[in-house]
Amino acid sequence: MTTTSASTTSPAAGGPALPQERRLVTAIPGPGSLERLERKRAHVADGVGTTLPVFVVAAGGGVLLDVDGNSLIDLGSGIAVTTVGNAAPGVVDRVAAQLAAFTHTCFMVTPYDGYVDVCAALAELTPGDHAKKSALFSSGAEAVENAVKIARVATGRDAVVVFDHAYHGRTNLTMAMTAKNMPYKNGFGPFAGEVYRAPMSYPFRDGLSGEEAARRAIDVVEKQVGATNLACVVIEPIQGEGGFVEPAPGFLPALAEWCRANDVVLVADEIQSGLCRTGDWFACDHEGVVPDLVTTAKGIAGGLPLAAVTGRAELMDAVHVGGLGGTYGGNPLACAAALGAIEEMRTHDLVGRARAVGDLMRARLEALQAEHPVIGEVRGRGAMMAIELCAPGTTEPDPVRAAAVSAYCHAQGVVTLTCGTWGNVFRFLPPLAISDALLEEAFDVVADGFRATA
Repeated sequence: MTTTSASTTSPAAGGPALPQERRLVTAIPGPGSLERLERKRAHVADGVGTTLPVFVVAAGGGVLLDVDGNSLIDLGSGIAVTTVGNAAPGVVDRVAAQLAAFTHTCFMVTPYDGYVDVCAALAELTPGDHAKKSALFSSGAEAVENAVKIARVATGRDAVVVFDHAYHGRTNLTMAMTAKNMPYKNGFGPFAGEVYRAPMSYPFRDGLSGEEAARRAIDVVEKQVGATNLACVVIEPIQGEGGFVEPAPGFLPALAEWCRANDVVLVADEIQSGLCRTGDWFACDHEGVVPDLVTTAKGIAGGLPLAAVTGRAELMDAVHVGGLGGTYGGNPLACAAALGAIEEMRTHDLVGRARAVGDLMRARLEALQAEHPVIGEVRGRGAMMAIELCAPGTTEPDPVRAAAVSAYCHAQGVVTLTCGTWGNVFRFLPPLAISDALLEEAFDVVADGFRATA
């Protein structure tokens, strides 16, 4: 069984010189992957799941190569991590040089330039022209949790407001902040206290303007929490796991204005949406929203574990010396990777590339919507696009169809991801190094999947 595309070269910001093609030489998963899956079952905790059980041996550009020789088109980027492409040259070269120098000292013991260089770059790239500082960590959940710590110390208040459909991580505090029970929270309580939930702007479901949705959310906060008790409002400018929910225009600016008027810290969780993904450096840039604190992770370091909290210098400096940190936070290799990834983003204009990718995906998805009424909405920006599947003419979620189409795509060598509170949303997060030809072929497969499961 063989399927190939016309594209044979990796685009500018890609990785290894892998043929940029979809190629199936076995069923998916193939015998080599199935053999390794048995080893996984024997040695890896069952709680660690996998979406598509193919074992990858190489990746670059827009493809993943598995142990059986299958070449799959990647529409997931490791959940928005390999934005610059897998094994991008600028990342690999810097990491290799750092690896030859030293792998770790712990910045809290003996510092090094890479950590400071990343913080300086984030001060330049994140929204706003005020004085900024950063602290580096290893995961997005760590970044969110530390943003809350900073806000609490700076304000002397305890309460935290998050939103319906939010996802912020898997630590105890960030599980409390996350909305979806299964699989993220079920059985893991009790959770951290003083976390309150407000309604999110969800235009497909609430029909409200941004201003109306903001008034609704603020009314809940004022009645159930009270501004004088509130340390911070934490929001994803475009929600990730919750279904790529893009708030109506005006919602984020209204929240930001209310936070400023009430001395509440506004935290933008840009872990999935930041670093070129939406066609801006940060999703907040789209409406000119300037948060007090921004959390980043995922795409910041081209595949290595790094996260950051970046924010107003006076807020970041409110925490006592030693109150922020972690053994691996800002590891030298991860910092080198981040500097390489940012260089790739600038050199190859990945902001512009994300917009072009978004235009291509939106055109394909809207054409698909016209053919299949199960697609209730096409939404998102740049290379962060989604479709929500519902019973035609309603907002009743259809997770069964979503699972069926996704399974078809996997069998045909296209990596797709679902998400959403009800599991009925397809999210598309291709690496920005992917070629247009591969993208077109991937969406041909997605279209075939909808027809095959109709």
